[in-house]
Amino acid sequence: MIELETDRLILRQWKKSDYLAFAEMTADPLVMRFFPNVLSKNESDQLASKIESLINDNGWGFWAVELKETSTFIGFVGLHYQDQGIPNSPFIEIGWRLSSNFWGLGYAREAAQAALRFAFEELNETAVYAFTTTANQPSRNVMTKIGMVDINQDFNHPKLPDDHELVRHCLYRITSEMWRNSTA
Repeated sequence: MIELETDRLILRQWKKSDYLAFAEMTADPLVMRFFPNVLSKNESDQLASKIESLINDNGWGFWAVELKETSTFIGFVGLHYQDQGIPNSPFIEIGWRLSSNFWGLGYAREAAQAALRFAFEELNETAVYAFTTTANQPSRNVMTKIGMVDINQDFNHPKLPDDHELVRHCLYRITSEMWRNSTA
């Protein structure tokens, strides 16, 4: 199973012991404010199990992120094969969701940079995309900090009703060339 390591973090396969912390995170209205709703413990466990299964199948995915120093689970960061009717799909998506206790410390950026390196060096992807609701400025800031650009292809998320307050999404991209130039 593939694990990625940064100065402060380990991106790894999920453990059953992560599920409770993940459920607490996905029940937090602050963490979930740019998602349609908070998740119940059962919904959260189902999502974690699905993510874990995808990593088992592919060798990569939305890895669990733990702090090296304390082995504390802080959320997930990683890659996902996206084919759900988003503009330019199918593509490899990068995404993240961290516990609010760990926001503002550069962990999302640090882990996302490791995931991008994996996408371009190991998977040989030519581009990686990210999307979020247009109101999610914190996530958009992470996208910009890791070298992604808004490609001006805003869209209504296909899984949300047209009148939902979070329906409008923006799409960001980084190409392998952009990534190589930024790491040179």
